[in-house]
Amino acid sequence: MEDKDIVFKTNQSCFVYRVAAIIIKDNRLLMAKHEDYPCYYTVGGKVRINETSEEAVIRESYEETGIEFEIDRLSFIQERFFQIAGKHHHEIVFFYLMKYIDGINILDATYTDQGEKEILQWIPIDELEHINIVPNFLKTNLTKINENIIHIISKE
Repeated sequence: MEDKDIVFKTNQSCFVYRVAAIIIKDNRLLMAKHEDYPCYYTVGGKVRINETSEEAVIRESYEETGIEFEIDRLSFIQERFFQIAGKHHHEIVFFYLMKYIDGINILDATYTDQGEKEILQWIPIDELEHINIVPNFLKTNLTKINENIIHIISKE
């Protein structure tokens, strides 16, 4: 049986269990951007049934970058509540700081596994405040990454 993404939908709501990779090199954060969306977002995706969040973030990072990153540590857990077209969304997202591999170079405007609709972009961390990114908390919390896990609840 093929493993399925952990997503539960009803007529009025949707729940998703996700992971996100925080990939930093030279004080720049690797973000993805789809041509149909106005914002940048982290590399990552849905966790599958019978998959740990660690396995998922390694798989998702590889699928989107072609690189097998290793995990440094879990940095943030976000409970995110938002609405799209009147439908309630609830996400649980585990954000992992990844170890950047010396000698590997991901160029700006590299296409992800989404084809020619999604690119990867290095965003200077000190410019995040002026850029439309999701999740918004990364604008101020990247400088607070330490050994502690930060729990964030976002009601948008």
